[in-house]
Amino acid sequence: MRIFYYEAAEEGGSGAVKHMDKRLEPYRALVPFLGQALGPDYEVALHDLTSETGAVAALANGGVTGQSLGAPLCGMARRFVQDGLWRTREFVAGYQAESTARGRLRASALFIRDGEELIGMLCLYFDAAKYSRMAQELLALCGLHGEGGRGAGAEPRTAALPDTVRAAVEEVTGRAGLPPERLTMEEKIRIVETLHRAGLFSMKGAVSEVAAQLGASEATVYRYLSKLKG
Repeated sequence: MRIFYYEAAEEGGSGAVKHMDKRLEPYRALVPFLGQALGPDYEVALHDLTSETGAVAALANGGVTGQSLGAPLCGMARRFVQDGLWRTREFVAGYQAESTARGRLRASALFIRDGEELIGMLCLYFDAAKYSRMAQELLALCGLHGEGGRGAGAEPRTAALPDTVRAAVEEVTGRAGLPPERLTMEEKIRIVETLHRAGLFSMKGAVSEVAAQLGASEATVYRYLSKLKG
């Protein structure tokens, strides 16, 4: 894991790009910690919003977005600042970001305030593409893929249900082992839609298994299915 960071500026010191606001110093240690704890598929960036461009002042695993130390705040994160979202929210989790290096990413941003002043943002960027491919491969191994739902000559097995549902959760959320209480309603509907297209609900016990893994009632799963069938 590679870590880059600027030194904190002394009080009244230079506003040069290679110095970050001293008030952000307590957050700098989070960058290498999160970078190592979450792994190389997560980029962690601390933006100094007291600089003109909102420059990246500390960075771990920068290869995910391709940005480097000193890069300006851009994309959705910049829009959050311009729209004043930080005034009513502590953070934004699970939004989509774009990377020239890897395409679409899942991102989260924590707003750092000093009183009524926004001084920084701690941003996480996650490349979910690899996990999506793994989930698709697992669905295929279980005989569940494509619009029709079943691979040629493949009969899905009830024993594969738990792994298949987990694969769908990973495909939609881009994360493994996400607890049901962390899933949004939109994500749950998309998971049910993914499994419906794969033909999983033709299997005995499918609704019960899906409900258990989504932390929802069977009636809720049936309601999602009803909406999907139109």
